[in-house]
Amino acid sequence: MLAHTNAKYGRDPVVMFYSHISDRYAPFYTKVIRSTVRDATHVLDGLLDHGTDIRITEHYTDTGGVSEQIFGLCHLLGFRFAPRIRDLPDRRLFTFKSPRQYAALQDLIADQVDAALIERNWDDLRRLAESIRNGKVSTSLLVGKLAAYPQHSELALALRELGRVERTLFTLDWLEQPELRRRAHSGLNKGELRNSLAKALRFYRRGAVADRAREEQQRKASGLNLAIAAIGLWNTVYLQKAIRAMTEVGNPVPENLIPHLSPLGWEHITFTGSYHWREHASDINVLRPLRTFKLLDKKRKTA
Repeated sequence: MLAHTNAKYGRDPVVMFYSHISDRYAPFYTKVIRSTVRDATHVLDGLLDHGTDIRITEHYTDTGGVSEQIFGLCHLLGFRFAPRIRDLPDRRLFTFKSPRQYAALQDLIADQVDAALIERNWDDLRRLAESIRNGKVSTSLLVGKLAAYPQHSELALALRELGRVERTLFTLDWLEQPELRRRAHSGLNKGELRNSLAKALRFYRRGAVADRAREEQQRKASGLNLAIAAIGLWNTVYLQKAIRAMTEVGNPVPENLIPHLSPLGWEHITFTGSYHWREHASDINVLRPLRTFKLLDKKRKTA
């Protein structure tokens, strides 16, 4: 893959690692993409081609991952698409009836949805979704083509109209449901924590990718994801031990705080130095003692 220049990332040609992370902080998909391509083009690749047993019901992304085609395809494929749209107050709604019938809301309505177009192409839309689900066509390639030439295809126009319906319904839900907003913000914050750890791990050559071959670039991206997953697993095991230790000394962690703990911290991990790989994997349950809790227990006994 040839790198392209994107002013957002400086003057040098760059590629990007586009990754997906679960609500349990587990990275489950990563892909090398050009820096000049919108994230929305590759959203569905991670939702459909991750190769894990994760069952995805709701997906969060930021403004870069949003398009009307993605709203429509997520609905057809059974995903709840819940993006955090930066300029949501400026996005107007679409109705099935003439905007004139909603005099009090005319300033919020953009236009009337072409329901006849959706109905006329409904069978083709469903076939399109099944082709994507079964891997008959590259999702990112298809989304890119539909977005680039919407006027040349009635199917693309129908998908856009369906996406407008879904975006309108999502906008209303976003305004009415604080819990939806909290879930989306929480999900995106987990992604930002993952990105911060990825930047810390990619210290060699300041995070630059020197390989030109797509296979080597993808290998680097997958290796980075594996390292992040390993750190997350190791931290999770230690967090469980720490929670049990605090309970044993009479200072239990409140249950309502446990879901807010993150296993992606790295302040206690040394990234630089020599690495020694043993022939046999270590038992993940054989852990070093928690020195902090030894001191805490000693203070409690002398009090």
